[in-house]
Parts: sequence; C-alpha cells; structure tokens
Amino acid sequence: MMELLAPAGGYEALTAAVQNGADAVYMGFGAFNARRSAKNFTDEEFASAVRYCHLRGVRVFLTLNTLLTDRELPGAAAALRKASAMGVDAVLVQDWGLLTLAKEIVPDLPLHASTQMSLFTLGGANAAAALGMERVVLARELDRDEVREICAGCGAEIEVFGHGALCMCYSGQCEMSAVLGQRSGNRGACAQPCRLPYGFSGRADGHPLSLKDANLAPFVPEMMDLGVACLKIEGRMKRPEYVAAVTEIYARLLREHRTPTKDEQKKLALAFSRDGFTEGYYRGVRGREMFGTRPENARWPEDWFAEVRTRYEKENLRLVPLTLECTIRAGEPMHLTAEDADGHAVTVTGTVPEAARSRAVTAEEVETRLRKTGGTAFSVTHCAVALDGGLAVSAGALNALRREALAQMEAQRTAVPERRVFDFVLPETVKNGADKPLLTASLHRPGQLREELIALAPARVYVPVELLPQLDLSPYLGRTEFFAVLPRIYRTQDEPILRALLEDAAKKGVTGVSIGNLGHLPLARGLDAALHGDWPLNLYNSAALAFWKEQGLSSACVSFELRDAQIRDLSKCLPCEAIVYGRLPLMLTENCLNANAFGCRYFTERPASVPCDGACASAPELTDRRGEHFPVLRAWGCRSEIENGKILYLADKSKDWQTLGLRFAQLRFTTESASECVRVLRAYQGETVEAPENITRGLFYRGAE
Repeated sequence: MMELLAPAGGYEALTAAVQNGADAVYMGFGAFNARRSAKNFTDEEFASAVRYCHLRGVRVFLTLNTLLTDRELPGAAAALRKASAMGVDAVLVQDWGLLTLAKEIVPDLPLHASTQMSLFTLGGANAAAALGMERVVLARELDRDEVREICAGCGAEIEVFGHGALCMCYSGQCEMSAVLGQRSGNRGACAQPCRLPYGFSGRADGHPLSLKDANLAPFVPEMMDLGVACLKIEGRMKRPEYVAAVTEIYARLLREHRTPTKDEQKKLALAFSRDGFTEGYYRGVRGREMFGTRPENARWPEDWFAEVRTRYEKENLRLVPLTLECTIRAGEPMHLTAEDADGHAVTVTGTVPEAARSRAVTAEEVETRLRKTGGTAFSVTHCAVALDGGLAVSAGALNALRREALAQMEAQRTAVPERRVFDFVLPETVKNGADKPLLTASLHRPGQLREELIALAPARVYVPVELLPQLDLSPYLGRTEFFAVLPRIYRTQDEPILRALLEDAAKKGVTGVSIGNLGHLPLARGLDAALHGDWPLNLYNSAALAFWKEQGLSSACVSFELRDAQIRDLSKCLPCEAIVYGRLPLMLTENCLNANAFGCRYFTERPASVPCDGACASAPELTDRRGEHFPVLRAWGCRSEIENGKILYLADKSKDWQTLGLRFAQLRFTTESASECVRVLRAYQGETVEAPENITRGLFYRGAE
C-alpha cells in the first residue's frame, strides 16, 4: 500500500498527523532543514517524537535537505549521528557534501533524495538510486505518464507530492528569495516572494507567480496503481488542525482505495486553499487557471478545527492492536503473552496464584482486567485466558502482569536498530592557487558569438546545446574552448534528443559538456569531452566538490549564494569557477509566463518537451510592486527563466574576486547585445569601461541566510 507522509512542524502537529492516520512523518531539528522557521524540535523533543511514532507504527524522516557551508558540516555530522542513534528511519538530503558525509559516518542510515535535488527524469532517478538513495522525491511538475515511467524503471522508491503549496520555481533552482532578500530557499529561509504582486507592461497588478495549492486526492487510486511508494502532504508551516484534517481524509482514501466524495473535497478546501486547488501538472496541463491567491481576510475554520483538535488530543485514534494469551495454573507463575500485527511478541511471568479461600477468580474477570489498557498506546483485540479452577488472583497482580507485558512490547516497538557510526573527517585541504582566474563567457543567444568576442581570448565559451546547430564554430576553434550547456530542466523523452545534440556538438569541435543536474551524467557518459559542473548543481562546500570530482568532473562553478570569504575558504580539489558578471537567474518555471499573460498558439499545439521556436523571443519583462523589471528568458521546453533586474558587476572589484583561488571567472551574458558582451569582457580584462546602469554586487559580499 502507498505510504502517506505527513508534515510535523512541531509536537502538536506530529500528534495530529499520527493520530489521523499518517504512515510516516517528516520533521526537522536544528538549523539544517528546508523549513527553518517551523517550530521544529529540540534534541529531547525529537527523541521523544521518534519513540512516540515508532510505538504506533509510524516512520520518521529527518529533513536535512538544505545547502551547507564548510563551517556547518561538523554540525550536520553531529545531527546525522544523533538521528541515527535516535532510530530515525531515513534522512532527506539535498547537499552533495552532506550526502557524502552521511554515507561515510552513518552508512546504515537510509537516505532519500529530496525534491531540492531537482530530479525529474528516469536517468536522474536511477543515478540517485545508484548513489545509494533508497527513495527519490520527484519534482512536483511531472505529469502522470512521466511518474508512471519513472516508477516502472527506477530501482529506488518513488515519492510524489500530493497536497499543499506549490513553488512556482523548480525546487532547488529558485534563487529569488536569496538574491532579492538574502534569505535562501536552498537553506530553509525562503521569504516566498512568489506570493507578492507582479505584472507586465510596468504594472504589478496581478499574481502571475502564485500557484494554487495542489490537490491530487482524485488521483489517489491511480497513483497507487502506478507504483508510487509514497504520497506526501505539504505543510510544516501550517496549523496542527490543518495537518490533522488533511491527513485524515487522505488516509481514508488510501485505506479504501477510492476518490474523495464531494464533502471530502469541500473539507480540503475549507482547511486551506488559494482560490481553490490545481491538479494541472499531474494532468499535464499548464496555464493561468493554475494560479490563485489566499485572500488577506481569509480565516481559519475555527469551529471545525476545534472539533478536529479535540479528537486528536485524546490520542486514542491510533492504538496498536494486541492479542493476549494468559495462562494461570495452580502452583505455577502466571504467564501472559502479547503479540502485535508486526511480529513483535513478549511473554512475561507473574506471581503464583493462591487457592481461593472464598470465591475463585473467573476467566471473564481476568480478561476484563487485562483489557484495561487505557492511557497507553495499546488496545486488546483478542484475549484468551486458560485458567485452572479454584484459584485466587488479586487485581494488583493482574495489573502488574499487564503493565509489564505492555512495557516490554513498547520497548520492542521502539527499539533503536544497531547501526555503525564513524567519525567525521574534513576533506583534505587543497591550498588556493595564486594565479588570476581565466575569464569565461556564457552565452544565451546565437548573435552574441562574434569574432570581436573571441579575439579577446576568453578561456571558455559556454553555449546552450540547442543553439549549437545554428552556429559555425570553425573560425574560432583552437582559439578558445567550447562547452555545450545542457538544459537545467528537461524530460526523460528529451534525453535522446539531447544526446544527439551532444554528439553533433562534438563533431563541430565542442570539447566540453557543462552539466547542472544529476541526470546529465548518463547523458554525457561515453563522450570524449571534459565535464564541467555548472552553477545549478548548487555546490556549496568542499565535500560537495570532492563528491563531484569522484563523478568525473574536471572543473566546477560554485553557488553564487556564497560570499567571497566562503569561496576563498573552499578546499578546491577541482578547478573552480564563480560568476562575477551578469543577470543572476531567479526562477525557472514550468509555466511559460508569456503564454499565461498573452497567449501563445505554439504553446498549445506542441508537446511540452519540444523547445520553443522563438515565438516569444521578445517576451515582456516582469514588474514587481517596487517598479523593478525582471527580464524573462525562454528556456528549453517552453519554460521561463526569470532574471534579476540588476546586473552583477564586479569589474571594479577585481582584487577581490581575483584572490579567491579560482581557476575561472564567468561572465554570464543573457540580454546583452554582441557589442555589450565585448565591452564587458574588456572591462574585466582591465580596460576602463563605464559600468552598466542598475548594477548590484549580488551576494558576493553578503552571502545568504
């Protein structure tokens, strides 16, 4: 049966989830999880919560799915050791360094690939499984056919997001909160800028980034039949009553293998919605009907929630059924055996019964006494009593016998498995080189590649793989290296197309492949090409660099959320690159913003995996409530990439970025003309060039929370 996974942002929410039918809960403690502003748990509370769940047959998953700096790795290692010692059933991870850490110090603790890893293809899911991931949490944007294909072909369990708030951007690829507000969604501090007003034509008069909550309740039986291992409910920031109400409905649907009634759908909407729900991604539909907002004056259904709270606070909705067998023989100690449905069994002995002086105890009286499990997590479904006649047994003796049996059963059900634990060892320090970094150029449009640019001798030029068929590289070969950049987001059915493009690129003289996703590895395997790790890999610490070196990378671009000192202090086992110029990408969205706002015939008549033909090349800029304009670029599959309105500019700060031990420094060209690309490259080579307007220093001096 498909597992139901519910959120536990605090102890009351945990109780609400467990008492209302969750098979597993996900929760965090400490600073290393993707909902740092949730109540979370102290160490003592967390250990107690694990025992509470395991006693009732509920699994516990620890969320450590954030990016970590080098200074945070020891603390994360301590959290992993504690989690293993507490008996946590699995840990969700995003950070490649934490993945390496977990496999080294707690190798017996199961790992789940968080949705923050941006896994959306069969190749990516299988690559995660090959790394030892027990479960893969798929991107929320996949449709039913894509989920079916991955479930059928992946060696790991598959978890699907079923109910709750949807991010506008692909998880793990959103930088809007970090760049605009210094609060990183990749580090659990998202400020939810997607819920704010935006618009086009200079007016912030709508909410084009605010998706409705997902509600896949009508597809529960179908997902069970597809082979989905786990259905997840979102909501660690929501009220415990919400968790209880939604969990109870989904638990009933799974148990009865059916779709919701009209009344159940109404209750889901009453619990929380944003102008209703959407099931668009699962059905393979995109468009403006997927968007909605929560009215500012919306109120919680307090009367109903009070009823819900009263029920779960009694903690008698989730009792463990036991069968009891009691034997009372003359001249022998009493025996009581308790068994549960999970294979646990205990036998305890009590006092020797005495001969009755007046009235002998009856089997019915013994059974009545043994069934009194109130105040515990147990209930008795069957009780068999074998009793010799003429015996007297005190109520206290029977109570003691029952209490001992239940205590031993509780100990068995909450026993922590034996697991190996090893010490944390920091990656070997690699000293920074003293050479100035070589400049590289990342292009977005064919017209940006010109003789004037190559004449300035950039060390590398990164070109989107889909643009290479339009370019003649022959005049430039031998003067710079060309790297084909694979799309950040694509689909399993795109893989043959991308592989063919890579093979054609090699014939044109392209000598490297820039990868930004775990699923890119199998696409590039077997090519005679250098592999470069692109910034979407979210490389945040030295252990992550070491991990990707083991995967075959020859160089890597570090996360642009890192500040200068953090980049400097990385142990660079790989030649490293940092972005030092350009519009930083804020979001990559499955929904095409241009199509949603103005319509697009091409969008409605072609498969989602086919790249846009350029009909919206002049897409309008997104405008926020402060009047800032954000260019919207086309991305593979008719998706949208929102760029920062301000341009990262560090040409006048060369002494700062040139002394960080970097091998490469990337100039990221997006909206620039060919002449602007040349002018910027000259500025970074030391010429006195006027800086562009509306510049920013990005996170270079600030970093992100």
